[in-house]
Amino acid sequence: MPEPKYRRILLKISGEALAGKNKTGIDFDVLSNISDNICKVYDAGVQISIVVGGGNFWRGRSGKGMDRTTADHMGMLATVINSLALQDALESRGVETRVQTAIEMRQIAEPYIRRKAIKHLDEKRIVIFACGTGNPFFSTDTAAALRAAEIDAEVILLAKKDVDGVYDSDPAVNPEAKKFDSITYIDVINKRLGAMDSTATSLCMDNGIPIIVFNMEDPSNIMRVVLGEEIGTSIR
Repeated sequence: MPEPKYRRILLKISGEALAGKNKTGIDFDVLSNISDNICKVYDAGVQISIVVGGGNFWRGRSGKGMDRTTADHMGMLATVINSLALQDALESRGVETRVQTAIEMRQIAEPYIRRKAIKHLDEKRIVIFACGTGNPFFSTDTAAALRAAEIDAEVILLAKKDVDGVYDSDPAVNPEAKKFDSITYIDVINKRLGAMDSTATSLCMDNGIPIIVFNMEDPSNIMRVVLGEEIGTSIR
């Protein structure tokens, strides 16, 4: 097998990706397939951290008429459900895993501590970051950018459902939409391309963290990206 291009990665998985065709909840066949492919990357010697969204259960903006802070806190709890499910799937495959939460819930997970997270990675554990940043009004994309900067991840792998990269318009609406092989951070922000929210993109730009957007329908794409294969869209 070729040598991995990256030593330490942050993998961002949307909650919807875990739902599969069900669109809500967790499809355990999908979870199993994703976990198998994460383990292959782990076996290649790559240090893996993960941020999982919660959109398969709840999104803050879904709470119409609700207080935004309350709705966002509900979304943070949804990410914990997904993180625990992913932890269980990985550990059933013999991979030691830790969930760290930005909101303390010590009975089920560790509180997020940067130095402890880095130590886990150095000791060959996979670390899953839950509860986003722990603050309302910030997305899990922003959490991924923040954690990647804090742990010195070399790249963010942005695994998407139903899209294989960044386009100049919505390919679900415009069949003529053009896919970018690579694009700059500032163009993503100025053109409002929606690969990541603007806060997350700006944070990556300020810290020089490349982002690779690719399709999660085939979880083997994770390994392909880690090995340096040019798929999806690179944001630099």
